[in-house]
Amino acid sequence: MAENSLLNDWTSVLAEGRNELVFENKNKIYGAYDLRVKYNRTVTIALIITATTFLFAVSLPMIIAWIKQQQEELVVPIDNTVIDLTAPPPIDEAEPPPPPPPPPPVMETVKFTPPVVTDEDVPEDPPPLQTEEPPQISTKTTEGEGNDVIIIPEETSTVVAPVKEEIFTIVEQMPAFPGGEAAMMKWIKDKIEAIGYPQMEKEAGISGTCYVTFVIDKEGNVTDSKLLRGVNGGPGYDKVALTVVKAMPKWAAGKQNGRSVSVQYNLPIKFTIR
Repeated sequence: MAENSLLNDWTSVLAEGRNELVFENKNKIYGAYDLRVKYNRTVTIALIITATTFLFAVSLPMIIAWIKQQQEELVVPIDNTVIDLTAPPPIDEAEPPPPPPPPPPVMETVKFTPPVVTDEDVPEDPPPLQTEEPPQISTKTTEGEGNDVIIIPEETSTVVAPVKEEIFTIVEQMPAFPGGEAAMMKWIKDKIEAIGYPQMEKEAGISGTCYVTFVIDKEGNVTDSKLLRGVNGGPGYDKVALTVVKAMPKWAAGKQNGRSVSVQYNLPIKFTIR
């Protein structure tokens, strides 16, 4: 049995008995002995690493797909709504606000009740009964006594307060300058040139717009002219603007419901130094 065991060990390169016999009385620190002794362990480790690498290579696509799925679930949708951050245009304080729209025309109506025709007699109202005796008129002329006093009742006068006429801002037919708006602007320009620009504002190079308000009465006359807002640093322009407005000719009066009415009118007058 010992010989068979030895033969078996001798035919196997990795057998411990053969290794011990071959390297007996030799330097076992030599590399060949160490490699043969550790061969089984090295082969086992190599098989484990190979199998692990193979399994990892096979599972790699599934791992990548699982990671992508997790990333897609974690993606937060981004709102791509474009927000307009452009600043609004500046408010032009020089121009007055536009007037409100005119009210709808008022139609005056009268309710008509149709008469009812019947065959019945309509009773007439009897005259009122006279309960007092009628005064007696004498046919004789008599003289009165000298001490008679004739009392004349005083006349009572009732003072009626004048009704203030309503002034409109918007009417169905607005007042019109003779010849239209273009004629009005030319008339104002010629009038200002005739009066002349104020010397102080002209030397200082001041320009601006003056706003004047006035009333066109029902006869078309320009009345109650006032200064709404003048030119900053140019009081001379304000006086010129009021002078020009007061010198305006008659306008065509405004009308509301077919009758002439008084209308308030706002007018900007621009002064420019060139």
